[in-house]
Amino acid sequence: MAKRDYYDVLGVNKNATPDQLKSAYRKLAVKYHPDKNPGDKIAEDKFKEASEAYGVLSDKSKKENYDNFGHAAFENGGGGRGGFGGFGGFNTTDFSDIFEDFFGEFSGSRRSSKKESYNRGSDLRYDLSISLEEAYTGKKQNIQFSTTEKCNTCKGNGSKPGHSPERCTYCGGNGKVRSNQGFFTVQQTCPQCAGVGEEITNPCNDCNGQGNIQASKKVSVTIPKGVDDGTRIRLAGKGEAGTRGGTSGDLYLFINVDSHKLFKRSDVNLFFEFPISVADAALGSTIEIPTIDGGKAKIKIPEGTQNGKQFRLKGKGMPFMRRGDFGDLYIQVKTEIPISLNKEQKELLEKFRKIENERSNPSIKKFFQRAKDFWKN
Repeated sequence: MAKRDYYDVLGVNKNATPDQLKSAYRKLAVKYHPDKNPGDKIAEDKFKEASEAYGVLSDKSKKENYDNFGHAAFENGGGGRGGFGGFGGFNTTDFSDIFEDFFGEFSGSRRSSKKESYNRGSDLRYDLSISLEEAYTGKKQNIQFSTTEKCNTCKGNGSKPGHSPERCTYCGGNGKVRSNQGFFTVQQTCPQCAGVGEEITNPCNDCNGQGNIQASKKVSVTIPKGVDDGTRIRLAGKGEAGTRGGTSGDLYLFINVDSHKLFKRSDVNLFFEFPISVADAALGSTIEIPTIDGGKAKIKIPEGTQNGKQFRLKGKGMPFMRRGDFGDLYIQVKTEIPISLNKEQKELLEKFRKIENERSNPSIKKFFQRAKDFWKN
């Protein structure tokens, strides 16, 4: 298949300036890069096509050859000085600059903020246990933990008062160094300044040039209503202080909701078993049950309630986070068979057994009927 015109690939005309070429290529690179389109063969091909087009049009001599001879200028090893044949002949300096911008976009940083990026403080984790009642109502709590904070002596820049960091002599303040390896130019983080572009020549005595010191920190946190076990809450900028002027990391609260003596939780709904007597199950009754808000609720048990019957109280469960509504409370009846009967109780039950009929126990009647049919067959 014939190659597309390089100008058409980038969507520019032949009079496009180097900046316009670079901008057009960058948009295509961001859109079709394999990291953003994993497994997409079409996107991968478009990315390669755009890279090849820019590799030629961004080089002055290659662009001149292409404008005069088209794709034929690079066939059979052609392309003049610096040609890479079928590889496309990238101008490595411009190309690496583009990808520095490109990957900067993915990471949320730019070269102008490399100090903040490279020297960002570490994120911290804090495990906080609360009761189910506290998860229901929400709470405010002070937590204390060990971390690093900005050095007050040097105000976080790592240098003695009256001094400032100086430009790195190894990378010239770029934070990166480049080396040629054959046809390629490899760009790496500066080993001397760790990518910051600055050196501390007169380190602060209190923090040894780091810009921060160890400290115990107290933070007031708000636990919202309805948090569940495993909920993670992010407190931006409450983690470790960055080194030498870098931004602070974040603090992550991991919530552990303790198990409850009465209630079991599933999402926003609550469950518990309520024991009743045989007499209450058979004759019916009204029972009073506890609710998670500390109150009480009444439930009417109808006559003939079977063991395992479930009742639902709407809106008596846990609150939805950041919403005004609530889940439900489910009560499961557990009929308790009496033990340690006295003489009078036994006599009454014997009398009841003699006078009860099959209509009183429909499930028993059905079972024995099925058993008789089984034995006959």
